[in-house]
Amino acid sequence: MALTRIANIASTIPDDSIANVKMANIVQSKNIIINGDMSVAQRATSVTGNTAGGYLTCDRWNFNIGSAGTWTATQSTDVPTGQGFATSFKLDCTTADASLGSGDIMQLQQRFEGQNLQYLLKGTASAKSLTLSFWTKSNKTGTYIAEFRDRTNNRTISQTYTISSADTWEKKTLTYAGDTTGALANTNANILQLNLWLAAGSNYSSGSLATSWGTRTDANRAVGQVNLADSTSNDFYITGIQLEAGTTASDFEFLPVDVNLQRCQRYYYLHNAGASLDVGVGGYYNSSQIFLNVQFPTSMRTSPSLEQVTGSAYYSIYRQNTADDFNSLTLGQKNENIVSLYNNSEVSGTAGDAGFIRTNNSSTRVAFDSEL
Repeated sequence: MALTRIANIASTIPDDSIANVKMANIVQSKNIIINGDMSVAQRATSVTGNTAGGYLTCDRWNFNIGSAGTWTATQSTDVPTGQGFATSFKLDCTTADASLGSGDIMQLQQRFEGQNLQYLLKGTASAKSLTLSFWTKSNKTGTYIAEFRDRTNNRTISQTYTISSADTWEKKTLTYAGDTTGALANTNANILQLNLWLAAGSNYSSGSLATSWGTRTDANRAVGQVNLADSTSNDFYITGIQLEAGTTASDFEFLPVDVNLQRCQRYYYLHNAGASLDVGVGGYYNSSQIFLNVQFPTSMRTSPSLEQVTGSAYYSIYRQNTADDFNSLTLGQKNENIVSLYNNSEVSGTAGDAGFIRTNNSSTRVAFDSEL
């Protein structure tokens, strides 16, 4: 969600109407990061044995890994004291890789739609600086890299930060100059991404760190990065991640839970998970085919894919005091607001009959994914 400014609202409020409420501007959603406090975790709160990466626990945070150990990802309740946070993202090494291969990589990423970033004026003489701030903790002290990658123009910029004290929450603030070269594409694709490096093979660390915007050279992206994967004693926590235009970091923007959830649901929507839950109202199109529609709580980024956990008799359609069991649903017509689901091979009924389609198994899961 882009920065929205309502200017000069104070001029519309009479001086004698309401005391002490005038403001020069109201700023909404200054934080470009979504779910920076790690409070939304629709997929899971813990995933073990991970070597392939992906969106695992906390929404909008992609774990990008290639041959750099095995990890447990968790939505943790370990947070910096007195800062207002309730959750953090934790990575715990369960199988180490003390000798990284040249192409090995590990990052925590957030990816951004270009259409939300046009106000940054990238590629113009007025390009705005960015300031990144966050809280982090690890037993592995040393140098870490935080990088931005402009995917439209194949450009990057990196900054270092240091975890100074083991197992101690520390706040970090990094400022990146505006880039006067290369406008960001005004689309809903992955146009800019934040890469928080955690391990980097020589392909990414053998050159000179690119601390100014320039054409992407892999060897210059993560020079000096510690290897978080070198011991099963290693862990990494992060929360309170904020990215804002300008050269100073403001206090973390805590959003109401419903607002934060809705921002996440643009990219991933968990419709339901568990037994005895309604998927929706549907009906028999003919004797062997049922249909239902699912409408999303907010417009998704694109027409989504269906994510489901299926098995024998995981679903039923209940109508006229009978239940017709079936194993799975198939995605039919779709757009970013609504989809149709159907089953045309495992049911038997009367054309025109309607009923509730319900889950039967605690492992059943129906979700929709349009992540970047």
